[in-house]
Amino acid sequence: MKQLVTYLLAGLCCTTAFANTPKNIIMIVGDGMGPAYTTAYRMFADNASTPAVESTVFDRMLVGMASTHPDFSDGYVTDSAAGATALSSGVKTYNGAIGVDLDKKSVQTVLELAKKQGRKTGIAVTSQINHATPAGFSAHNESRHNYNEIADSYFDNRIEGKFVLDVMLGGGWKYFKREDRNLVNEFQQAGYQYIDDMANLSKVKVGKPLLGLFGDKGVPWALDFKHKNRLPILAKTAVKHLENDKGFFLLIEASQIDWAGHANDVAAAMAEMHDLALTLQWLENYVLKNPDTLVVLTADHSTGGLTIGARGVYDWVPDATKALKMSPEKIAQQLLPSKQRWTLASELLGFEVSQDELQSIITADTHKTMHRAICKIIDNRSNTGWTTSGHTGVDVPVFAIGAGSENFIGHSDNTDIAKKMFALLKAR
Repeated sequence: MKQLVTYLLAGLCCTTAFANTPKNIIMIVGDGMGPAYTTAYRMFADNASTPAVESTVFDRMLVGMASTHPDFSDGYVTDSAAGATALSSGVKTYNGAIGVDLDKKSVQTVLELAKKQGRKTGIAVTSQINHATPAGFSAHNESRHNYNEIADSYFDNRIEGKFVLDVMLGGGWKYFKREDRNLVNEFQQAGYQYIDDMANLSKVKVGKPLLGLFGDKGVPWALDFKHKNRLPILAKTAVKHLENDKGFFLLIEASQIDWAGHANDVAAAMAEMHDLALTLQWLENYVLKNPDTLVVLTADHSTGGLTIGARGVYDWVPDATKALKMSPEKIAQQLLPSKQRWTLASELLGFEVSQDELQSIITADTHKTMHRAICKIIDNRSNTGWTTSGHTGVDVPVFAIGAGSENFIGHSDNTDIAKKMFALLKAR
């Protein structure tokens, strides 16, 4: 049955017919994932033994593009906090704002509306759970850097007497187990199950709220995680614990694509993209079995100005990113104290380091310079370019499948994504 939903879009009153409105909404943010990342991943995942470049799950789900700028008082380039607030509330704000408008007043998020409607709510992220994006959906604060305050608000703030989040999965020991306050104990006393080893997630009982923290800040890089693919584990667990007759709203964030972009680390970036791709493949199957579910994926912004090809060479060679036995950051940690840097570097990188490449490794005297040297070697071998260590203002791709996904086709602003989700939530 079609339902008419009226919403305000770009200053115009529009009436749209929503058919098959979703019971469950899964919003995914690939933090920092601009269009160059999904293109690079297609080449990274390509089967070189075939003449064609195979499509990926991103290609199958692509429906449009979105602009990302914050309120124009802060220019054309957003940070993750303002980006998350736009995606969660439909409100443009200043960089650094968590769920508040330009006047620092709280704005309702789609996750909060879902909770008011009686749906279960959750977050599953690879950053700390009180980082900019999950906080932008679940909290309100004038600054993203008030990490302790944001963590406290997850316990202290309630919606009609209920905790905002039923499931919280990600990192954050530093902020939830502090000298001044142990939020883990408080959540346990309030009836939450707590787990700090991802290997034991399958043993957690369904039916009780869940807090899982798996790192001091973020969880380990995908390249360093012992199970390799941790976002699919977090997503599957969250969905299993959120499923109920009234439906749920889940925010998933592939947080560390952005961290790799800031570090200009293409190897880590492709591993994080693969982690997200596996999550999407599982969600494709989930939607087939649960057609009343909507999955929407986009990015808050692009990070690093990733370019496929550099220095005027018309080629990109992702092979150099595939043989690593750990993240470039961890390789740097192991190389720095080593007296056999050449041998160890070749072993950990998966290829023999040249004399020219060895020079930058030998002269590196801090973790930062060593990490940069490793990333530069991989950049040169893969012919990868970067324009910045920060964010860029390019439009980002939008992906959607499931009930209501047709409403996200075409070009939109990031605030439109939130407005359409509000409409879908209210239509059911």
